[in-house]
Amino acid sequence: MTKKAVHFGAGNIGRGFVGALLHEGGYEIVFSDVAGSLVDAINAADSYTVHEVGDGGRDVTVTGFSALNSSEAPDAVAAEVASADVVTCAVGPTVLKFIAPVLVAGLRARVASARPLQVMACENAIGATDQLREHVESLAGDEWPDLSSRAVFANTAVDRIVPGQPEGAGIDVTVEPFFEWAIEQGPFDGDLPSIPGAHFVDDLGPFIERKLFTVNTGHAATAYHGALAGFEKIADALSDPDIEQKVGSAISETSAVLEQKHGFAAEDLAEYRRTIIERFKNPALPDTVTRVGRQPLRKLSRHERFIGPAAEAAERGLGVAGLLAAVDAALAFEDPADEQAVELRAKLTSLSADAFTAEVTGLDPSHPLYVPVRDVVARHTA
Repeated sequence: MTKKAVHFGAGNIGRGFVGALLHEGGYEIVFSDVAGSLVDAINAADSYTVHEVGDGGRDVTVTGFSALNSSEAPDAVAAEVASADVVTCAVGPTVLKFIAPVLVAGLRARVASARPLQVMACENAIGATDQLREHVESLAGDEWPDLSSRAVFANTAVDRIVPGQPEGAGIDVTVEPFFEWAIEQGPFDGDLPSIPGAHFVDDLGPFIERKLFTVNTGHAATAYHGALAGFEKIADALSDPDIEQKVGSAISETSAVLEQKHGFAAEDLAEYRRTIIERFKNPALPDTVTRVGRQPLRKLSRHERFIGPAAEAAERGLGVAGLLAAVDAALAFEDPADEQAVELRAKLTSLSADAFTAEVTGLDPSHPLYVPVRDVVARHTA
């Protein structure tokens, strides 16, 4: 019997990472997206290729898929959810609330005796699946006690660099060979989904934070330092020893937090950092500082990749100079095509250093990180 997965978000990550692994796990895939032209392009194709570029890379051909426009045919998507084995998403944390109504409708139509739907949100956020479940519970209201037995929700930590794609690629996707997909196994009660290469863990929290506070912190730090130095590509930025040192300093500070907080071994974290830097240096990935640096306001917020680990470091009396240097570079980021970058410039012009720090970073004036960050901000608001 064919297994089916519904995946929300048919973009490059959806096709080039999640979709590719679900295909290898034997699932027929139904992509759901709001971009009509992308949905049409997927439905017009019998296959697409995931090009892994760099050492050990291979081409993976994905077949057995279709796509639905969730803005035009939500009932059709809900019907697919009702009969699916797995639901995944890669839509961005702020979009989770918009897919929740379709999930509720799908659970409502699902046969009560069917195997529980396995739901996993594949987002760059801590507890993203929990957030999705909360949206579903809230919408279900009084129905939730009945519907709750029809699905299990498991948090995940995902990691694969999927850069901006070359012109004319169609629905093919270029990615790096490396990937990591860690999934908490408790919710499945032993009935694990078939996802080749994924590893199932008892406690996902440390893995999520290790990824977010090393990969995401390092990637963004490279983008902002690289943009400030005039580089276009991520790999080229890290060819500059000064930038590599600055990025290394930032993620060494996050590693110090991870070591104290979660008990990771220092030598294991050092090796993890070396692997991350080498991945960023992959010259075959056409990734730009502009793409990685976009949405700077979100990346400067309280629980994100800079302020989040820096706040925990400050609370523990650990160093934060490298993270503050990355914040400094982020505050200089400019991209007229990115709405948040434009808004960042406007806030720096219109707000005092204290007002900006409170509003954008969410730090309380009594927090030990507040004054150091405020002093960095002041260099951009003066």
